[in-house]
Amino acid sequence: MTVGKFITFEGGEGAGKTTQAQLLCKSLETAGVETLLTREPGGTFGAEAIRNLVLEGTADRWSGMTELLLMYAARLDHVEKLIKPALSRGVWVISDRFADSSLAYQGYARGLGPERVQSLHNAVMDNFEPDLTILFDIDPILAQKRVETRGEDMSRFDSESINFHNSLRAAFLKISNENDHRFFNVDAASSRDGVQTRILFALSQKYPELAGKLGSSA
Repeated sequence: MTVGKFITFEGGEGAGKTTQAQLLCKSLETAGVETLLTREPGGTFGAEAIRNLVLEGTADRWSGMTELLLMYAARLDHVEKLIKPALSRGVWVISDRFADSSLAYQGYARGLGPERVQSLHNAVMDNFEPDLTILFDIDPILAQKRVETRGEDMSRFDSESINFHNSLRAAFLKISNENDHRFFNVDAASSRDGVQTRILFALSQKYPELAGKLGSSA
């Protein structure tokens, strides 16, 4: 039985992950690969309910540990009910965020410490991790301007201080460096087409069988 691939998009707020995840799904479908687009927190009925709890309200609504536990409650439901069943059917799953976000947001930016987050992750996820992670790296000031102009309600994380977002960027780069076997970094400040080209290149490098089949879906 052919097992699908699990690809995650990571990065700070306003990096453009959501748009690129949609474009990648279209490119893979055009190449004949069945795909499923999902997000975190969310993806299942229960996880979407938790998403509302996590993202709405004031920045200080939850402590870092409460936030982390909510994220992992949502993540476990997401993995058990959606991601693993899809992968077992041979579907490629593209997720806008996964566990690296918890490590960056709660472990580093919230100050819980990476060891505590990793310990919880190991207990809950049992070594389950993405096959490939695309990190969208962008200057937080530019990202914040994007958030302000996208015409959506600000989440609790959007409204955090610039110091928080700087810590977040540094955390993601550290996580990427320590897990370079599955990370591929892109400059998210580039044009939409430029970012998409880099992502398709990353997939062609990781999965040679896709080389020449992945065209731009713009």
